[in-house]
Amino acid sequence: MNLHEYQAKEILRKYKLPLLSSKFYENNLINLETDLKLLKGPPWVVKSQIHAGGRGAGYFKNKFNNKGGVQIVNSAHEVKKVANSMLNNTLVTKQTGKQGKKVNRILVEEGCKIKKEYYLSLLIDRTTSKLMMIVSSSGGVDIESVAEKNPEKIKNILFQDIKSFYIKDDLRKILDLNEDQYQQLKIIVNKLGKAFVELDASTIEINPLVLDESGKFILLDAKISIDDNALFRQSELLKLRDLSEENELELEASENNMNYIKLEGQIGCMVNGAGLAMATMDIIKEFGKEPANFLDLGGTANKERTKKGFKIIQSDSNVKSVLINIFGGIIHCDMIAKGIIEAINELNFKLPVVVRFQGTNASEGRKLINNSNINLISIDDLTEAAKKVVELSNK
Repeated sequence: MNLHEYQAKEILRKYKLPLLSSKFYENNLINLETDLKLLKGPPWVVKSQIHAGGRGAGYFKNKFNNKGGVQIVNSAHEVKKVANSMLNNTLVTKQTGKQGKKVNRILVEEGCKIKKEYYLSLLIDRTTSKLMMIVSSSGGVDIESVAEKNPEKIKNILFQDIKSFYIKDDLRKILDLNEDQYQQLKIIVNKLGKAFVELDASTIEINPLVLDESGKFILLDAKISIDDNALFRQSELLKLRDLSEENELELEASENNMNYIKLEGQIGCMVNGAGLAMATMDIIKEFGKEPANFLDLGGTANKERTKKGFKIIQSDSNVKSVLINIFGGIIHCDMIAKGIIEAINELNFKLPVVVRFQGTNASEGRKLINNSNINLISIDDLTEAAKKVVELSNK
């Protein structure tokens, strides 16, 4: 679950991390004029609040404001003008795709005279199952370019203990810090580490972490993602969930205990098991097409869940054909086949569908599919099934 910047900052304030004062607005800018008298400025910074990175380098669809989703302004009048132009406008960034995201929330923050920008994030290293810090002396909007062109400028540091977030002295030299700045950084890292564990975070990203002209570190931006599997014990954080930022189909799938992610291809995928889903998408790519989605029905791929899956896939106009790849275990393949046939008939599903079964009663399932007299074909071999679904998509 992703949090907005303003939500992340309010949480991190509780850990006494160095942040600038700011005010947040949702759907309207009531009290903005009064609030500006309480925020130090000029300058002020007006920030669009959407769940996507690259806001500053983005652009708005309404051309009366095309300077990006993060803007520095130097007068109270300009703050109101810029905030009004952002609110209810659609912001397009590298991460939103061409459709962009509507801006319903605005953050207005005090300005800061920046001496140096750094990058800092915390996440779990999947290889070692340890908490890892990624840090760079080249933070800011170009961090992705740094990672691509100058990866040596980015350092990965593993923490051996999730109660003590120790960083070695050589980091001071790597980041070119004086002793006072290094001590500040150690305190910040320890507080962020504590927050990461207590919040059940999957990612905390500070970009940029800046040194101001007085030599003090400030968290200028903050992003927090919470592990969905831990939300059952994070009831207060769950209240911060912004459903308007989530893909409607992905939300519908999650409400039905399925995992769905929309992609840009033409081949719909319906699979039971995340690993099998990844393999299915990979083999579609091998034959020159792109998957239209990741859809994991989970272990209980019954009729109702299959029907929901078809509904979700059918709502994507890009889909030209569908590959169903099912491993029968507790739920037998013949039972799943009956569910697929009934679901297609009930929904009047018209797209060509290729079904591949393995596992319990796979041969019985294939017979049911191939004798159904509807737009269905079952193929035993995954490679041949992928070839067939790509061929059907071209027709």
